Amino acid sequence: MKIGEMTSEDFMAAVDDRTVVILPVGAVEEHGAHLPLNTDTIQPEKVAEDIEQALEKEGYTVLISPTLNYGNCHSTANFPGTISISTDSLRSITYDILTEFMRHGIKNIVVLSGHAGRNHMAALRTAAEDALEYGNAKIMVLSDYDIAYKDLGNTVPKDDGHAGMLETSRVMAIRPELVKLERTQGESHPKFPPYRVLKDAERYFPKGYMGYPDRANAELGKKSNESIAQQLTEMIRNMIKEEISGE
Repeated sequence: MKIGEMTSEDFMAAVDDRTVVILPVGAVEEHGAHLPLNTDTIQPEKVAEDIEQALEKEGYTVLISPTLNYGNCHSTANFPGTISISTDSLRSITYDILTEFMRHGIKNIVVLSGHAGRNHMAALRTAAEDALEYGNAKIMVLSDYDIAYKDLGNTVPKDDGHAGMLETSRVMAIRPELVKLERTQGESHPKFPPYRVLKDAERYFPKGYMGYPDRANAELGKKSNESIAQQLTEMIRNMIKEEISGE
């Protein structure tokens, strides 16, 4: 159930120890010339919906929070269309959202980010750590790309990355009308100076993607999306059971 579409009474009735809230976190970020700016929002929202369908068949209640649509973006910050917020802002608003859910009695929360930037993820994890000082809950924080490459074998090259073969395939499987594959310019392998902190990362990243988006296909994307949802469903199931049993 989408929280934003529920009434206050519906929400109250849905909350018990078997309830899990999924907070999708996206970004408004450049993804080459071929993917939309909300690429990192499309993916976790789809995964959350698939998890909801799987767990509700087992009698669990899954509440999908309105998406937090902005994130912290570094290497893509200077590309047109990227709207990056500070890590302090991201940490603060995530903390507020988490503690509000906890105040309403939610015991199981998953923060699922489609954007996997290092500072971005650190801000989300710090917010969760701080929220645990507020009250008793179980909180999971991850990007879907923490598990996206599992079970794919050698299907996707190891040097594929941002807006590359896998990410493009995943969006093709969800919103094919938004993918402009004809705009890709072959493979791309940016070389960033080692250990450098850059304010002009785009200078080393001119195409705005890493890897092989021209090899993308919807079948691979569908397989990946399903695999991510299955893996995360099992993690959440175990988290809820642990909370119920107190083990």
